[in-house]
Amino acid sequence: MKNFINFLNSIVKIRGLHRFKPVVKAIDEFFYGTEKITEEPPHIVDYIDIKRYMSTVIIALIPSVISSIYFYGWRVIFLIFISYIFGGLAEVIFSIIKKKDIEEGFLVTGLIFPLTLPPTVPWWVCAIGILFGVIFGKEVFGGTGRNIFNPALTGRVFITVSYPKIMTTSWYIPFNKGIGGFSSFKPDAITSATPLMIFKSSNEIINLKDLLFGNYPGCIGETFKIGIIIGGLFLIFTKVANWRIPFFYIFSVFIFSLIGNLFSPKMFAPPLFQILTGGLLFGAFFMATDPVTMPSTNEGKIIAGFLLGLLTIIIRVFSGYVEGVMFSILLVNGFTPLIDYLIIEKKYKPYRRNEKY
Repeated sequence: MKNFINFLNSIVKIRGLHRFKPVVKAIDEFFYGTEKITEEPPHIVDYIDIKRYMSTVIIALIPSVISSIYFYGWRVIFLIFISYIFGGLAEVIFSIIKKKDIEEGFLVTGLIFPLTLPPTVPWWVCAIGILFGVIFGKEVFGGTGRNIFNPALTGRVFITVSYPKIMTTSWYIPFNKGIGGFSSFKPDAITSATPLMIFKSSNEIINLKDLLFGNYPGCIGETFKIGIIIGGLFLIFTKVANWRIPFFYIFSVFIFSLIGNLFSPKMFAPPLFQILTGGLLFGAFFMATDPVTMPSTNEGKIIAGFLLGLLTIIIRVFSGYVEGVMFSILLVNGFTPLIDYLIIEKKYKPYRRNEKY
């Protein structure tokens, strides 16, 4: 393999092909790791770079991916493939144009995005969504680490607004017997309602056990809650994700929905139902913990968690959308710089020359 990498390095030295050097470097670092080291203090004890950071998130997503195949068939892998192909193509083109290295952040974005989609979504909608998310959610801001909004959710919101009928009116009833979707490309039975839609139209509550084990229609990666929780706890215990945002997000949803349910049970669903439906757990563990688009201060993470819970409940109850997770996360993304600024200003007040002590 190393000989092949050396061969590619010799090829990109040819005049006119040097623009493809970022592609070769990305392949080299993917298989052999980075050669970059910290030459001067401060040093860190743990050997971790962005590749290992992203790899940990991908490992945490494995339970959701496997369960998604069981519930919705091998078409899930096809949509993930489409996401990586079109989103990866956008990454490569921008890297060549900017003459910069290919950034590994897309490894996670390209996997999370299809998991947020309805299983019935056409492949071309998936392609449009990931292209929009990568280009307008990340690249226009300068790439990984500079983006304000979560790229996967940026693409998801775009196709939700652009193709509302495709994204909201048709859902597969998941397999729940035998080997499920491991023997099929996709389910046959289709319904027009998810648990949140059913509650909003008729106040009917789906059995909590069915919600926990995924026996209900929903987006690809949000169905099996146990798998999401396992993956989320893995991120927290490996310290890739900070526990504060998911904890206070889920806690605030519980509190606000409990208060609302006491005063208006027909408008506000019970707390556990709110937590176990829609993309709340998936968003709390895998998107609200994004270190780039969420506050970096511990106090800011707590504030963000409460804001996410409040906005999710408000959108679910008072808007025309039954799901408020993606909108609430993007809204808090926009407030992230202000939240961190206020926290830092309060903790570390700037020195004023004329200030008397």
